[in-house]
Amino acid sequence: MTTTAQTHSPDFLAGDEYSIATYAVLSQDGTLYDGAEGPALERDQALRIYRAMLATRVLDERMLAAQRQGRLSFYMQCTGEEAAVIGSAAALDDADMIMAQYREQGALMYRGFSFDEFMNQLFGNELDYGKGRQMPIHYGSRKLHYMTISSPLATQIPQATGFAYGQKLAGDGLCTIVYFGEGAASEGDFHAALNMAAVHEAPVIFFCRNNGYAISTPSVEQFAADGVAPRALGYRMHVIRVDGNDVLAVYRATELARKIAVEDNKPVLIEAMTYRLAAHSSSDDPSGYRSRKEEDAWRAKDPIRRMQLWLEAQGWWDEEQEKALQDELRREVLDTMKRAEKRPPPPIDSMVTDVYADVTPALQRQLDELKRHVRRYPDAYPRGARSLDPALGQDDDSQGGD
Repeated sequence: MTTTAQTHSPDFLAGDEYSIATYAVLSQDGTLYDGAEGPALERDQALRIYRAMLATRVLDERMLAAQRQGRLSFYMQCTGEEAAVIGSAAALDDADMIMAQYREQGALMYRGFSFDEFMNQLFGNELDYGKGRQMPIHYGSRKLHYMTISSPLATQIPQATGFAYGQKLAGDGLCTIVYFGEGAASEGDFHAALNMAAVHEAPVIFFCRNNGYAISTPSVEQFAADGVAPRALGYRMHVIRVDGNDVLAVYRATELARKIAVEDNKPVLIEAMTYRLAAHSSSDDPSGYRSRKEEDAWRAKDPIRRMQLWLEAQGWWDEEQEKALQDELRREVLDTMKRAEKRPPPPIDSMVTDVYADVTPALQRQLDELKRHVRRYPDAYPRGARSLDPALGQDDDSQGGD
């Protein structure tokens, strides 16, 4: 039972009197704020972070263009939030689990997910790890400890608590980070996850990307409190608010949060204050709910440019290297996209081969019926029909396996 001190005066606590400051290290001109101390980032890791940020921006720009050209059905950009996502991922152990919402491709980029792997998933071809079953941007990688993304909002948050509790029981010295937006923090799953993590002392980092909008709903219409961070206090949880466009501050905050999570087996909430410069998705038009003036004000706080200036101040980067890297990344993205587009879709049999250890009679009947349907209407399923044509070197028996 919780015990508290007594009082004999009916004094209410006013929530509007409490506010959490934002931790910041790096100013927009690439210099440190007076009194601020940056993390101990070595040159190689700093450049790895920057390359991942720039590569994510280039990938986003090219793939949105591909969607507009009709070459891709759907896409979501990380633009403007690269420092929050990549700066935090860089502060983790590469074996820590990442559970993403849907805008954290930068974390995968940092861990080494190749452009080919991104493209195979986006186009759902035969090399896609998800075998074409997921919509674009639902990445996943077992080898990189990145849980496959799913569409339902906030479901990954309680899942992260459960996974982290398993890590605690295993005693492997690892933790889980789970990403979500401030809109997802309005879901019940958010509160259930934080309460469970606090009660069971799970080593999980709850990373909220507060980018100002839940699709078209501004944060001021989502909650009356001082953002998401104060909610952690209700669960007796460690919390910090950080400038999400400041890669050094994000890195340091996550580094310290991981120490608390792993060494003390305590959950931590990080609220990163940032801005989604892009639309919510390729299906969204932000001009209907926010002004160009507001976007321009945040564009001046571009996290990539801020880190570029800092790298130059360290003597680790210059304009010539910047241009060379941008040109290299753009060429690589275009080349890999062309390769991915030409690859055939996964074989039809792959739809059922890993549902159970052995294909059940019911699934086999459904598969056989599907094949008959495709053969009957080949013009409606040109790629599927070709995969069933023995004359092209593929028959029914060759379609099985992973």
